[in-house]
Amino acid sequence: MRANNKWCVPAIIALGVNMALASSSAFAQSSETQLMNRLEQLAAELDKVKAELKQIKQKQDTPSPVVSSASVSMPTSNTPSLSPTQLTAYGEIKYSRPRTDSSATQSDVARLVLGFQHRFDEKTKVIAELEVEHAVTSSTDSGEVAVEQVYVEHRLNNTFGARAGLFLIPLGLINQNHEPHAFYGVNRPTVETSIIPSTLREAGIQLFGEHDNGVSWSAGITTGFNLTKWDPLNAEGVESPLRTLHQEGALAKSKDLSFFAAADWRGIPGLRIGAGFTTGKAGQGTAGFAAKDARTTLADVHAQWTPGAWDFAAVYARGTISGAGALNQTFAGAPYLVPKSFDGWYGQAAYKIRLNGDYRISPFVRFERINTGRSFDGVVAGLNAIAYDTESIWTTGLNFNIAPTVVLKADYQRYKIVKDSDRLNLGLGFSF
Repeated sequence: MRANNKWCVPAIIALGVNMALASSSAFAQSSETQLMNRLEQLAAELDKVKAELKQIKQKQDTPSPVVSSASVSMPTSNTPSLSPTQLTAYGEIKYSRPRTDSSATQSDVARLVLGFQHRFDEKTKVIAELEVEHAVTSSTDSGEVAVEQVYVEHRLNNTFGARAGLFLIPLGLINQNHEPHAFYGVNRPTVETSIIPSTLREAGIQLFGEHDNGVSWSAGITTGFNLTKWDPLNAEGVESPLRTLHQEGALAKSKDLSFFAAADWRGIPGLRIGAGFTTGKAGQGTAGFAAKDARTTLADVHAQWTPGAWDFAAVYARGTISGAGALNQTFAGAPYLVPKSFDGWYGQAAYKIRLNGDYRISPFVRFERINTGRSFDGVVAGLNAIAYDTESIWTTGLNFNIAPTVVLKADYQRYKIVKDSDRLNLGLGFSF
């Protein structure tokens, strides 16, 4: 019995040790499995966060998002909001020093735009912007307060949608995407402020589509231009023939409506090619008006290509006001007649140099040719000029981004004809 106990006790101890080791091994394997599963889960979550951060950075690094705005101004229509309501804003402060008359040097809080976007559900949202120009608005100041846009957008599906309200007309590269970081130079290109009176906006309805093949388009019916607002004694018609005629949703006469359509193709990364137009009668049914059947048409073709650090852009725009000859005859002897045609184009090249962090410097050059009175109808011989001269403008300068959407700007502009307009411009702009 002792002999048996002698061998039995070690056997029992050995069995216990083996069982403990087996249990420990199973526990270790279980813990290791759980740990590996947890590590894999954390790695997947980390990859997801990194991908989201990369998308956000790519969006911020794009100096000119080619979408219908807030302007580009607002997020693209198919981008879900992080919250039901988002606040937006952009602003510009400018300094300008003419070459020939330093006493005309001027500083200006050119504009501050406050906006919001509220998403009612995944398909419907409202976008609105309120703009204050030149800092102070009163009966004795030149400032202005205006609703830049306010419209409701509803997605019918992932491809098609509709908008109704006051919105920006899709013409050129700047009219819809005009935040300070979205264009080069202190001032917007002259072609896109004089021929296309940026920011051109009207009240109406539109349909739009965004397709997988890179084609996007929009078309709609809006309030149009009002030719009865033309003032033959106001030089603003020489600076921009349509600027005083568009109605901007302010008690807009709506007897004569306009139709617009625009399309863009982005089938190759970094390339955008597009065109657009708007047309409609401008007499607005005004009794006794000499040009009651006059028609206003504005069209453009545009392209932008961003291969690597380069950014190339070009725009051609042309406008016509037909049927205004009889009206011009009533203005005989006045200095500023209604032009029959006006047009302009520009080409631009910029190079983006990335510095440390978010710093980026972008030197650029832009050449423009513009004529706001290429031809006229109803001219009384000897009393009015038959046509204006074509102006050429060189603009060279740089944008310095201290953050993706905060930019310092400097440029110098030279004019071929009106040399007194040569000037140095400095600017500060931001948007969020």
